[in-house]
Amino acid sequence: MLNSFFFKRIDNSPLIIFRIFLGILISLECYGAILTGWVRRTLIEPKFTFSFIGFEWLQPLPGSGMYIYFFIMGTLGIFIALGYKYRLSIFSFTLLWTSVYLMQKTSYNNHYYLLVLISLIMCFLPANQAYSFDARAKPQIRHENMYSYVKWIIVLQLFIVYTYAALAKLYADWLDFSFVGILMQNKAHYWLIGDLLQQSWVHKFISVMGILFDLLIVPALLWKPSRKVAFALAIFFHLFNSVVFQIGIFPYLALAFTVFFFEPETIRQVFFKKKPSQEPSEVIIPKYRNLFLLGFGIYFTIQLFLPVRHHFIEDDVLWTEEGHRLSWRMMLRSRSGIISFKVINNDNGNVINVNLTDYLTKKQRSRISAYPDFIWQFAQYLKKIYSEDGEDISVYVNSRVRVNGSKLKPFIDPDVDLASERWDYFWHNNWILPSTEPKAELPSSK
Repeated sequence: MLNSFFFKRIDNSPLIIFRIFLGILISLECYGAILTGWVRRTLIEPKFTFSFIGFEWLQPLPGSGMYIYFFIMGTLGIFIALGYKYRLSIFSFTLLWTSVYLMQKTSYNNHYYLLVLISLIMCFLPANQAYSFDARAKPQIRHENMYSYVKWIIVLQLFIVYTYAALAKLYADWLDFSFVGILMQNKAHYWLIGDLLQQSWVHKFISVMGILFDLLIVPALLWKPSRKVAFALAIFFHLFNSVVFQIGIFPYLALAFTVFFFEPETIRQVFFKKKPSQEPSEVIIPKYRNLFLLGFGIYFTIQLFLPVRHHFIEDDVLWTEEGHRLSWRMMLRSRSGIISFKVINNDNGNVINVNLTDYLTKKQRSRISAYPDFIWQFAQYLKKIYSEDGEDISVYVNSRVRVNGSKLKPFIDPDVDLASERWDYFWHNNWILPSTEPKAELPSSK
């Protein structure tokens, strides 16, 4: 049964059209990042870039280098869509995109991470075997079918994304509809729908439908009787997200994935009418069967456990942010805060109150006021620049944070020298104050 599930040969039309869609979307994302100023604001203007901790060695290229970097990625997207030197193009894009993803997190977005994963998966799939320059140049690689595991890898990845997104919404601020109200506050100026988005009944509808859609969309697309209705709902849902939240290519990438849920013959008839029809094919076991199953098992075990790691870390992830990223916790919280940094020279006792505008952009200042890893990294940055002048310093932080409109609460222990602290990658960092105040001890009866 396992062999039939993974190794049956099926029409490869869904993979071919997805390659084309993916390449186009990559180009739009990368060229758009240049044209909209995202590259300038995020990677060129900042004096200091907040990379993922452990990847500080990944830094933006100097001068206009990042414009060239993104232009190259956009061009690789065109090559991917055309199936031109596909393996080299998709591998190069995956490497470049993953690098830029890791070198900055001020503009973190879950779809950036999803694009990393999908590009990595596509490196191993035979997406250039039809309707490609590669297949025209080398007819021996041309095939009209693929192993069925191609479909199921994509489907399982999406099932993980949507399911964890649904489960993450099962918390108080989403279930009482208050957080959706917060999300919509800055949408009041939208033409035609701005006032509608402020209505409480709309918040309730979005809250309930957000959970139901994420939880049911993959099963509904897989089940043939509900597929067309689910597809129509997916179009509405993702276009709504595109208009209201303006989250780049993600809604359109999500719609592109739906080609894997329809019968391959249906996709062939819609997009490749001249492509030969494929008769039901037999199960063919490849020589790399065991290696594939091992890689499949390792990859999806990681994907299943990464999103739940925050349950094994002390305190609430909504407060600490530890374990939030890479876990499909999408549009779940609003954070803001007030913060000040104090530098003390350990040799002469001089105290310097740091002016954040001297070091950080407006967007970076909004992140550093409310996110612990940003706070720690900036303390390390201050230590580095002062040490270049031969100064031994300590860095102390006074910080208060609010989550989802709650009252401001102390966030970082003001008595801890963050310059001397190490970042704990896997467990709780104790200099983050508890989300709830410890209960006072009852007086002794003695």
